[in-house]
Order: sequence, then structure tokens, then C-alpha cells
Amino acid sequence: MSADTTSVATSEVELAITGMTCASCAMRIERKLNKLDGVTATVNYATEKAKVSYPAGIEPRRLVEQVEAAGYSAALPAVEKEEPAEAADPADPTAPLRQRLIGSAVLSVPVIVLAMVPAFQFTYWQWISLTLAAPVLVWAAWPFHKAAWANLRHGAATMDTLISMGTLAAFLWSLYALLFGTAGTPGMTHAFELTVQRMAGDGNIYLEVAAGVTTFILAGRYFEARSKRRAGAALRALLELGAKDVAVLRDGKEVRVPIGELAVGEEFVVRPGEKIATDGVITEGASAVDASMLTGESVPVEVVPGDTVAGATVNAGGRLVVRATRVGADTQLAQMAKLVEAAQTGKAQVQRLADRVSAVFVPIVIALAVGTLMFWLGTGGSVAAAFTAAVAVLIIACPCALGLATPTALLVGTGRGAQLGILIKGPEVLESTRAVDTVVLDKTGTVTTGQMSLVAVHVAEGTDEETTLRLAGALENASEHPIAQAIARAARERTGELPAVEEFTSLEGLGVQGIVGGSAVLVGRSALLEQWSHRLTPELAEAKAAEEKLGRTAVVVGWDGEARAILVVADTVKPSSAEAISRLRGLGLTPVLLTGDNEAVARAVAAEVGIDTVIAEVLPKDKVDVVKRLQGEGKVVAMVGDGVNDAAALAQADLGLAMGTGTDVAIEAGDLTLVRGDLRAAVDAIRLSRRTLRTIKGNLFWAFAYNVAALPLAAAGLLNPMIAGAAMAFSSVFVVFNSLRLRGFRSITA
Repeated sequence: MSADTTSVATSEVELAITGMTCASCAMRIERKLNKLDGVTATVNYATEKAKVSYPAGIEPRRLVEQVEAAGYSAALPAVEKEEPAEAADPADPTAPLRQRLIGSAVLSVPVIVLAMVPAFQFTYWQWISLTLAAPVLVWAAWPFHKAAWANLRHGAATMDTLISMGTLAAFLWSLYALLFGTAGTPGMTHAFELTVQRMAGDGNIYLEVAAGVTTFILAGRYFEARSKRRAGAALRALLELGAKDVAVLRDGKEVRVPIGELAVGEEFVVRPGEKIATDGVITEGASAVDASMLTGESVPVEVVPGDTVAGATVNAGGRLVVRATRVGADTQLAQMAKLVEAAQTGKAQVQRLADRVSAVFVPIVIALAVGTLMFWLGTGGSVAAAFTAAVAVLIIACPCALGLATPTALLVGTGRGAQLGILIKGPEVLESTRAVDTVVLDKTGTVTTGQMSLVAVHVAEGTDEETTLRLAGALENASEHPIAQAIARAARERTGELPAVEEFTSLEGLGVQGIVGGSAVLVGRSALLEQWSHRLTPELAEAKAAEEKLGRTAVVVGWDGEARAILVVADTVKPSSAEAISRLRGLGLTPVLLTGDNEAVARAVAAEVGIDTVIAEVLPKDKVDVVKRLQGEGKVVAMVGDGVNDAAALAQADLGLAMGTGTDVAIEAGDLTLVRGDLRAAVDAIRLSRRTLRTIKGNLFWAFAYNVAALPLAAAGLLNPMIAGAAMAFSSVFVVFNSLRLRGFRSITA
């Protein structure tokens, strides 16, 4: 009965996977785990984790054994400690790779020099080369051999297969030629000549090919590993946003304790400027709370007793007493961390271009080598000559430049990007830019400045703008409220030094009052002025209604018994946003404005910059759902954002572009970071990524082309060691120079 399968309780576990070298490894592990009854697994190559859902009848240890059976290693999650802060930064995961690279380079350089420069070929030089090359092939290249063996067991071929096969063929043939052929005789030299002629294979050694290829590929892997995204950093950055300690009210006294000791139901104090420790309900005080990191709304939210507040948001106004309603893993911040993690785990993986090429190239080379062997034996050639030709095919097929194709272009491209304020996190990012057709833009901090500014002043008849700003600005300068500060800042810029204030009073939730230059001034909500019988003129009332319809904040100013002006405060559009939207359209992308702000504000901003599609009033979880929905419609989505509320959507998108002026969480969750707060940087990022990808493809073509051109010579038994070395050198040089062309990339703002 199907009831058996539907009623069985399932558990979830996250395994840490090691030993993966490419995205195909992740797919292989996924298939292996999913073969177990009732198991559903998702393996992420970028984060090196497997998220596994399994039925009650399966022990977690069985899952680890299943991964190990596929040729990889897995570990169950360690028991969580309450204070993990001590060991926050584990050992550098690239250190073993760096050690192999340094050791390989030190040993390989003499081998290459001896082989390529006949003047250095002293008596017994070939034996010195063997001594130096052996550790490179056995120790430095071990990860490639191990991965190739794992691939072989599963009938797959990747770049590792090609590297292992070519380097071992070159080394083992050289060993044979030295021990059983004529290559080991004293005084043997490799003359520097590129002539094509048949020669005895047992007099040739190819140690420089084996050692050089290993070193170049290790260099490429190391540079890739350094730039590879460490997705866990996004979650660590999220948790860092929360308060570390909290002032709890116990027996009427404030006691500062670590956040972990706060319990549900306890009351705690939040002073102006402090982060709210956890989700709760206000029991005392009134203030404005900056919740933009969660909601995306640029205007601080006015709160009074009975209102709910979220942890990690900032108290921008007065003293608050809050009763904790959720702590630890139940808070909104922790839920957002889970959203980010889930989005990253489910993100489609991009397989290396080199692996895809290798999957086709390796079987062809092996077939060609076997065909060469059969042909020579079938036409009466000697066994030695047949094996010489077959092994030569394997040797020449190992393209040294393959290891340089991606990392050199990536290094030059990322270097040029860094100069332009664009940080590219890894090669897998570039492939995502190729097919992107929709760009989802967060509003606050991305299209707009994310900062409140004075955008308009409406004055009653007989009142001048300068006087209004001087009086209102002086009063607001004494308040810490973000809207008040925006007015004070604009007043200083337009009128100069502000006058002194006497008898300043802040009325929570209403506004401020005081005496400026002998005039009794009121600044705030209409209700405050109505308490003092200050009535708005019909013109001011109409202006106020029109501005609020656009989603802007209208502040009323009155003095000497009359309401005299309306000051309009709003989050302003960045000057470059409209041009950036136009350029994105020029790249074939459809822009979509996505925001937690209200519909009126979003529509007004969209109209100003030229965006047709607007999705407003969405929570962080809804942002992820919007991205998923667009992907479900067949669109390839890029997301541009800057806040914590964007982090999960950035991770879910096919390409996440984080504004570097935003939060660390957004930056960690994105694939590309735009250091400048200018949206035109997103245009440059996509242009640079696409050009870098084209360069990588060109590099891969030439990395193979030189070697493929020499394959017929190898099959015909005409392979000269110098031709093999020259093919290796020329392809590498070409790849490097082709990559250097990326330094000429120009920004649209140049």
C-alpha cells in the first residue's frame, strides 16, 4: 500500500562532502544517495554539502557509507555547541593545494628547462629529471589520479581523467625509455629541432610534459579555489547581525547578559541606537525602528506599546522595553538564515566547461590511441613501434594550457573587474551570465539611495522657503529621528548655520516643538498642529494628500499660530539608475522592480527609471518565491540587491549581484559584488562576465587545437619531443596573451 511510503516519518541531515572535483561528482553522489529507498538528496558542489531527507528505518551512518561507496568522503554534522565563536575561522582549505603547487613548481622548473634547452643537457641530466619529476607525478598529481580513478569506476571522464591519463602516459613511457630503451645512455640529448621524422620511441623522454602539465593545472586549481564561493560565510554574516548581549529587566534592575541567556517572556531594555536583541512586543516606550534590513522599507516604522518588533532591527528613537516572544532559531533573523541556506543548496550547479569538453575529448583520444595500436600491429609494425605511437597519442593529448584556460582569464577578468569595482567570486558565476534574460532589482539602496532626503517644500502664501527651512531645520536638528535628520541636513545645506533652539520637546509619535528665534515652532504630524489649533490651508492640505499618494512622508511645519508649510521627505532615486536600466535593456534583459515598500512608492520609482514590471510589499520569503516563480516560467534570473532581506533571493537567483554598499550578508550571498553603489556597475559586471566567458571558451579551443593538430603526427609515429614541448608551450603562451586582452575592458562610465 502507498500508505507505507506516505506515513513514514522522515528526518533531515546535512553531510559535509569532500573529494569532489567538479559538478559531475556532485551529480554522481546525488544519484548514489537517491538509490536508497525513501531518500531524497541534493548535493551542492559549491558549498560541498549534501542535504538529505531520509526515512526512520535508515541510520545516518548508512548515508555516509553510501557516499564513500561512490568514492568520496562524507561526515555527519558535529554536535552544535552553544558558543561556537571561539573557533570561528577554520584552517585555510586551500593550504594543502598551495603546498602541492609550490612543491610541484620548485621541482618542475628544472625539468622543463633541461628538456627545452639542449645547452643545459649535461651527462646524466635525464636521470636528474626523473628524480625531480617522480615526486611531482606521485605526490603533487595525486588528487588528479584519485579523481580519475573515481571517475573510471563510474564510467565518466572529466578534466581530471585527461590530466591523469596524459601525465601518467608521459611519465611511464619516459621510465620505460630510460630503463629499457636508449634514453638512459650517458650523453643522451634532445636536439632542439622541429623536424617531422620517424624515430625510435625508446630514445625519447617526456618528463617535462608530465611535470609541467601537473604544475600548470595545480596553479589553475589553486587560483580557482581561492576565488571559490564559501557559501557558509553568508550564514555566519547573518548571525553576526544579531545583538551579542542584552539588558534584561530582573527584579526591577537591568542586568546585561549574553543573548543566549534571554528566555521567552523576559523583558529587556533597548536604548536609542541599539539593536533589538530578539523578536518581541513593546510593553513600554515609543520610538521609530529602522526595519529596512528585514522589510526593505526606507522609512523607519513608528512603534508604540503593543507593537511587535524583530530582532537585529535598530531602535532609532526613544527608550523601549520589549517582552521577548521568540528566541534563538525561531526568530525572523534565524528564519532568514535558513532561507539563504535552502536557496544556496537548491541552486543549479554549473559544470566546468573543461569537464564538458573532456567528457567528449577523452573517449575520442582513447579510441584514437587504441586504433593507432591496432593499425600498427595490423600493418606488420613492431610491437615497440605500435606502443610508441599509441602512447605518443596519449601524451600529446594532454593539453597543458587546459589548466590555464579558465584561471588566467578569470585572474585577468577579476583583476580588471576589481579596478572597476566588480568582484567576481568564481568561474561558475561566469556561465550564469551567458543566458540571463531577466534582472530583478531591489528598490531601496539599489535603484534608490536608501537614505531619506528632503525632496520638496510646499509653503503657504506669504511664507518663504528659506525661513521655513531655517526654523524647521533648527528644531529637527535636536532630534535623532532619521526623518528629522534628513530635514536638518537639507536646511544646513540650503541656509547655512542653524539658529539655537530653546525649550525643545520631543512628543513621541507626533513630532517636536520648541522656540526658535522668538517663534514657537511645531514640526511633525497634522495631529500635533491640530492640538495647537494650527489648521492647514486648502492648498497645503491638497499638496500633502498628493505627496502621500506617491508614498512620500509629508511633515507639517507651523509657527506663530499658523500651519505654514509642508516638508516632503523620501528615499530618492540614484542619478545613474535610469541610464543603468536602459543599458540593461540593451543587453537583452527585462528589468523587474521588487521591493518590500508600498505599491505607490514602488510605482513612482519604477516610472522614474523606466521599469514596467513592479512587485511590491513583499517579505524576504516572498522575494525568494518571486525569483522561483520567474525561474519556473523558464526565465534565467539575475537579482541585484543590497540588504539582509535580499540575501535569500540573491542566493536563489541564477546570478546574484550584491551592492557592496550594502550588508555583509547580501555580499556573501551574491555571486558578484558591486563595490560602487552605482547600478551601472551591474551593467559593467554582466558585460565583463560575458566577455570573460567568451575568452575562456576561446582559450579552451586553442588549448586543444595545438594538441589536436599534433595528434596525426603522434598516430603516424612521427612525434618529436620538441614538437610535443612546442605544442605545449605555444598553446600556453597563446592562452595567457588571449586572457591579457581582457585588461582593455572599458566601463560604460569611462
